[in-house]
Amino acid sequence: MGAVGLLYVGAVLFLNGVMLLNKVDPRAAGIFNLFVGALQVIVPTLLIVTNQARPAAILAASGIYLFGFTYLYVGVNLLGNFDSTGVGYYSLFVAITALGYSFANFRVLNDPAFGVIWLYWAYLWFLFFVLLGLKKEQITRYTGWVTAIEGWVTAAIPAFLILTGYWRNPQVLAVILAVFGVVVFGGLWPLTRGREPTQAAPAPSDEELGVSDRRHRPRWT
Repeated sequence: MGAVGLLYVGAVLFLNGVMLLNKVDPRAAGIFNLFVGALQVIVPTLLIVTNQARPAAILAASGIYLFGFTYLYVGVNLLGNFDSTGVGYYSLFVAITALGYSFANFRVLNDPAFGVIWLYWAYLWFLFFVLLGLKKEQITRYTGWVTAIEGWVTAAIPAFLILTGYWRNPQVLAVILAVFGVVVFGGLWPLTRGREPTQAAPAPSDEELGVSDRRHRPRWT
């Protein structure tokens, strides 16, 4: 069941990434954040209730709430057009906590691949803190790309491999993920930093068009 939820984490991260790149309307993305956020609260609750005698399973499920509450918080923020500071500072909490879950995956759960994935998530949520909490908008484009890529690399692809039985050799996967993250995210930084996502040009006003009646105004795409 956890892999099913992880698959949709990939979907919402990808959607939020392209939203930051101005390809998706924020309110439209907000609705999907609520869907996935609700799923990511229900799933770990069921996993914890049905695994009371398995501390390792409870440990693995407990981290899912971090994401569920993130997406619920983001969804409400986007739909209500609220200030992003709260989400930003909550993201700092998630980033720090993710380091602990990374350690737990390396040392307690013996899953180095997800140990590296938790490091990916710690980095991403730290970017959310800088962007939304500290309002450093110059990293918007970089954060959008990192979010969209992590949606596939840390969630959708691993979830599909787990569901189909092909998630094997976690030590090898950990090395591949570590090298990929350093190379790709390091390479994206100079290419995207300080560059704002391209926005569509605003439609001219009625006065600029010399049109007094909106019924005769041309349609802009």
